[in-house]
Amino acid sequence: MEYKDYYKTLGVSKTASASDIKRAYRKLAREHHPDRHSGDKKAEDRIKEINEAYEVLGDPEKRRKYDQLGSRYQEWQRMGGDPRGFNWGRSGTRVEDLGDLFGGGFSDFFTSIFGGEPTRGRRAGVRMRGQDVEQNVEVSLEEAYRGAKLTFEKNGKSLEVKIPVGVKTGSKVRVAGEGGAGLGDAPSGDLYLVIQVRPHERFKRESDDLILEMPIDLYTAVLGGEALIPTLDGTLSLKIPPETQDGRTFKLRGQGMPQLRDPQTRGDLLVKVHVRIPQNLSPDEKKLFAELARLRSR
Repeated sequence: MEYKDYYKTLGVSKTASASDIKRAYRKLAREHHPDRHSGDKKAEDRIKEINEAYEVLGDPEKRRKYDQLGSRYQEWQRMGGDPRGFNWGRSGTRVEDLGDLFGGGFSDFFTSIFGGEPTRGRRAGVRMRGQDVEQNVEVSLEEAYRGAKLTFEKNGKSLEVKIPVGVKTGSKVRVAGEGGAGLGDAPSGDLYLVIQVRPHERFKRESDDLILEMPIDLYTAVLGGEALIPTLDGTLSLKIPPETQDGRTFKLRGQGMPQLRDPQTRGDLLVKVHVRIPQNLSPDEKKLFAELARLRSR
């Protein structure tokens, strides 16, 4: 019977650190997870091998004993010995209960050599946390501004999820335990809602700031006055100083989007004004503009 080299299974050296072993196991587990290889018997067998290897090498005491026994087993093989006749008690070492040693029945490699199933521990098999799953969801700018509750169906189950204040496109909202099912008695993964904030008809968002293109009439731009500015909370009055030029931007502090991690802090509302030229002038209005032009040319 072929010796099972757990180091080779995980692709690590015999001097690998515990963190190296854990990192290798997680990488292989992700690559060969059944969710990625539905119905693939080879992938299922491979994940069992990976799981078995980590059960031993991931536990310091099991790894120590495996290294000790394994080196002597390989020496016995080189001498032409039958694995089933190998004396594990050589050199003063005695293993009385391999259930204690390996924590449960694994492969035939162990059960054949050690004379049967371990007496204690769980039955070996795949135990792996379910995969995390992502799902795109759309929210309006108003919902991102105030927060919202979304209700949707997943696998026949109705879920209500709270969307926090200040989310932006690319934000992820975690729903614990609603991802892929775990294997064995392992927990399910998580569901991550990936937020897409729909474009707004009036406001453009840049980080936590909002930008508004706002028309004002010529007379307000020239003489000064007030303009009513829409916000996500209602309207505000903005003072327009005399001789305001087209394209000037006014900053209304704290009237932008709440910050995701600090909703009490908000961005700014940037109002860019555009001077609207009057149309369909009457003869008298044209005369007045002509007079204004004459006065300006002096």
